[in-house]
Amino acid sequence: MRPGVQRALFGRPPCIDGQRLHPEMQTMLRISEWAGRETLTGGLPPDRARRYVEMDSLAGSGPPLPMAEVRALQYSGPTMTLPARLYVPHRAPPPPRPALLYFHGGGWVVGSLDTHDSLCRFLAARSGVTVLSAGYRLAPEHPYPAGPEDAAAAYRWLIENAAALEIDPLRIAVGGDSAGGNMATGVCQVMRDDDGIRPPAMQLLIYPVTDAVGEHRSRELFAAGFKLTTSDIVEFERCYIADPSRSTEPLASVLRAPDLSNLPPAYVTTAGFDPLRDEGEDYAMRLREEGVRVALRRHPGLIHTFANMTSFSRMARSAMSEAAGALRMTLA
Repeated sequence: MRPGVQRALFGRPPCIDGQRLHPEMQTMLRISEWAGRETLTGGLPPDRARRYVEMDSLAGSGPPLPMAEVRALQYSGPTMTLPARLYVPHRAPPPPRPALLYFHGGGWVVGSLDTHDSLCRFLAARSGVTVLSAGYRLAPEHPYPAGPEDAAAAYRWLIENAAALEIDPLRIAVGGDSAGGNMATGVCQVMRDDDGIRPPAMQLLIYPVTDAVGEHRSRELFAAGFKLTTSDIVEFERCYIADPSRSTEPLASVLRAPDLSNLPPAYVTTAGFDPLRDEGEDYAMRLREEGVRVALRRHPGLIHTFANMTSFSRMARSAMSEAAGALRMTLA
């Protein structure tokens, strides 16, 4: 934790960059410190970090929101069969239904369908939209571009199987949080340039990674003390991009893509106390400059991972309800 931040967290809300950390986030960070879980991965190697994140997710997920249907599925990736999970909410419209293809966060190294089960249930319940959560190969065992290749394959599979899943192929959004948001942006780029398949109807991006080079002020401002640390990010990117010369490629750093025109409309939400804040907002502004319809929403008092806090944080529920509302309205 950076000098001075700990005293502020345990006393009055710190004010950084003109923003105050919400009391709920202060409490969560204090509990995390008491539990020895101050950072996202605990500074552990990938295999142990995955177990660490799974346990952290289980501890904070709360009772699962009921669904009309939750179904385990598999889709054909480029090199192997990969897991997926379908969530149909109770208030889903009659088929064919709108859908969200969702990619979990975790720096391309950790995370799973299980760590994001509560998040996907929340989006489905609050939006009325069917959610398909798609797993993908993780680094460092499967470095870039394995993840984006799997994400594109998941979208193509969903289009091909839309009728069997009672989904409207004209109303499929893609989304994700953090690294998952990065992969959703990649699907949009690939499908825009593929004449043989319809691109997504929307991109729903929750504090997305958009620049693997990482030259952004928020990475310095919130380098430590707010769950996701800059050291976490550096390690994730080291594992994911085995060849550093590829870090500026459009599927790795979408913010550096030469052309962002003709992409689906986007809802981009960021957290005020997040090292990834500025690159997510810069991506939204790039889209807007190139003629893409964009809604950008910063939640100034929240931290990275707020999307996984809906079971115990009123502010996180409010923020994610806004995202679900944007999804519902765009796909209506």
